[in-house]
Amino acid sequence: MHIVVCVKAVPGSTEVKMDPKTNTIVRDGGQAVINPFDASALETALRIKDAAAEPADVRVSVLSMGIPATADLLRDCIARGADDGLLLSDRAFAGADTLATTYALSRGIEALGGADLILCGKMAVDGDTAQIGPELAGTFEWPCATDVVEVRGLEPTCACVRANTDRGAASLTVPLPAVLTVSKDIADLRMPSIAGIMAAEGVSIEALDAKRSAADARRIGLSGSPTQVVRSFVPDRADGAVAVPGDAAEQACALAQLIEGMSL
Repeated sequence: MHIVVCVKAVPGSTEVKMDPKTNTIVRDGGQAVINPFDASALETALRIKDAAAEPADVRVSVLSMGIPATADLLRDCIARGADDGLLLSDRAFAGADTLATTYALSRGIEALGGADLILCGKMAVDGDTAQIGPELAGTFEWPCATDVVEVRGLEPTCACVRANTDRGAASLTVPLPAVLTVSKDIADLRMPSIAGIMAAEGVSIEALDAKRSAADARRIGLSGSPTQVVRSFVPDRADGAVAVPGDAAEQACALAQLIEGMSL
């Protein structure tokens, strides 16, 4: 069985820089970490491998799209138990929305030889769209279960999971191949072993550019993104306060006047 875990590098700091021209996050590799939801997805894949009758028959690959420095995060995933990693890295991929990102990731999955199961975090903490997993399922025309909180069993033809829904938690049987997006609470990513760290140091992370991934240039990056951020900014914080004296009726009237005078 081949499990592909999609991971994203996200800022490890709350001080996020925005590109004023593209209105996208500046990803310079500084203080980048694995998206916490994706870390849980990786641990889920590793536990599936650990529980297999023949762990050697389960291959766990990590896949990401990002700048060259993202290779270090993929190498860390290997130190924790993943078998191999693939990085999609090219300026042509930059500025992609979720649809263009999904298309690029699908090219990466094909380059890895396909998958029996794709695991993603429910969402990324820097975007909160929760769209990549379902869009990958749509791309491959596979079933998808979102916000999975437990993988109860995995058979050659199906996965038995427990997932959150609008009506509460539900037990689902999902035919394979499939895409699962997992809750952050499903599992905490294990620490790397010393042997794992030493082994990962010598691992070369393969990097594919747009040409080598055979990606259609019209479907990647900003040009392939039907949705784009028009404006993004960090709100100004003000410590000033205005005292509103009087009884409740007077305060309400004064407050209404203050709101009317604000420039929205």
